[in-house]
Amino acid sequence: MIKTVLFDLDGTLIDTAPDMAAALDQLCREEDQLLLPFYKVRPVVSDGSVALVNLAFGNDLEEERLEHLKSRYLEIYAEKIAVHSKLFDGMQGVLDHIERQGLNWGVVTNKPGWLTLPLMEALGLTQYAACIVSGDTTENRKPHPEPMYHACELAGSKAEECMYVGDAHRDIEAGNNASMKTLIALYGYIGENEDTNKWKANHSISKPEEILQHL
Repeated sequence: MIKTVLFDLDGTLIDTAPDMAAALDQLCREEDQLLLPFYKVRPVVSDGSVALVNLAFGNDLEEERLEHLKSRYLEIYAEKIAVHSKLFDGMQGVLDHIERQGLNWGVVTNKPGWLTLPLMEALGLTQYAACIVSGDTTENRKPHPEPMYHACELAGSKAEECMYVGDAHRDIEAGNNASMKTLIALYGYIGENEDTNKWKANHSISKPEEILQHL
């Protein structure tokens, strides 16, 4: 029986792509770099700042240049982290249902805590989450199971009593590594060339409301 629902953050719980893409646009303007259309940026958002910088500036950047662009990108994003970001449509109802049923929910993300916590706070979610595990909370990040086990401890549930919802292969791998039930959020930031059938999840969902069918 599921007692805790755990969510990846970007592309699963919260639609952060508009703000992350806007930060990349500003960085490109500062560097006189061609802006990318949103549809190209959205599938890369879950892969983080380095992937976004490489998308806009190429994969052959020198390490010092890459570090500079990444740092500046994160500065821009942190300043405007919750301008357009919001829960995915239907997600608030899912969270409300989970709480009404006496269950709890939390977040396990690879996003660093100095970005995760302000975002959760800005959207008024912090006080309702049973756990918030960021990319730097534990020694290892997803797909390692350590952050998943830590989330279990904070939420007061065993791993087999948890369900993890994510939109990236590493999310499902992390959940499976921890022996949790896993759901693929097909509405999230998944590239066209991704074959989610190979991720070995228990199920896939096309909208947040479908999570309730698996409780």
